[in-house]
Amino acid sequence: MIKRIKHSLEHLLYKSSRNKTSEAEENLLNDFALSEYKKSNWDNVSMGNSNEVSKNIYEGIQLRMEKKNIFKPYLKYIAAASILFLVGLGFLFQPGVANEKQLTFKTSDVPKSIQLSDGSEIYLAANSLFQYPEKFIGEERKVSLLKGNAFFEVSKDKKHPFVIQSGEIKTRVLGTSFHIQLSKSKCEVIVVTGKVNVTVKEQSVDLVPNEEALFSGKKLTKLPVDNSLLINWYASDITLNEATLQQVITILQYKYGVTFRFENKSVLTTPVTVFIEKKASLESVLKQINYITNLNFDVYDEIVKVN
Repeated sequence: MIKRIKHSLEHLLYKSSRNKTSEAEENLLNDFALSEYKKSNWDNVSMGNSNEVSKNIYEGIQLRMEKKNIFKPYLKYIAAASILFLVGLGFLFQPGVANEKQLTFKTSDVPKSIQLSDGSEIYLAANSLFQYPEKFIGEERKVSLLKGNAFFEVSKDKKHPFVIQSGEIKTRVLGTSFHIQLSKSKCEVIVVTGKVNVTVKEQSVDLVPNEEALFSGKKLTKLPVDNSLLINWYASDITLNEATLQQVITILQYKYGVTFRFENKSVLTTPVTVFIEKKASLESVLKQINYITNLNFDVYDEIVKVN
């Protein structure tokens, strides 16, 4: 009987994840999840407000599903009830860990910065998404770069390593500065100061300044860094004198989280002098380059077509 119920539940969840459930089936899932959630014993003192924790779990699930427009009420109840089940078995819960409230920081068309509770400074490129705890609790300082590019200036704390999850890879440091660029096809970690360890499954590399780790095609590779990637795009104005268009584009991709596509790649060797203000919009920078080169830039969401 239990096996049949489990099979039916798994089948309904599978259908729901693909938006193939009927209204009656969605109501059934919601009623079941709510019932299990209400049966659970929640300790508000040690675990925080149940509605708030449930909401944070639900928002985290939606972010990872990248379907924020699809409302699935039962997800927050199932997630919260599952956590309580694991707590009851003695797994997952450690005193204080449940109170590590997760926050999200999102940028639109211009870069922004944020300071974390440990004093670490994170500079987020445009069109990026970052998740972090309101206050660090536990042996590690864990955060997630969910989308886009970021520059990290991590406060030193030898007893509490700083760990960033970005796609499939984990970046582990004690206190240093480095870039992470995350896209659908790859992830790059570029070290400016200090030492950094990057891992993915059984693969691991240690990096020092002017080295980068590139994860692409399921392979992790250590490479020397192009000096143009070490320019301070995040915290100050930038002046590029007689730089190639390729170098300028590389910086713009980091700063604004966009991808450039060229009809004629030979223009990438064109020398240009460009001034980029710290809070300049991508549109204003492209107008400046257009004036110098007569190239046309068409922006489609996070893609810039050049002709």
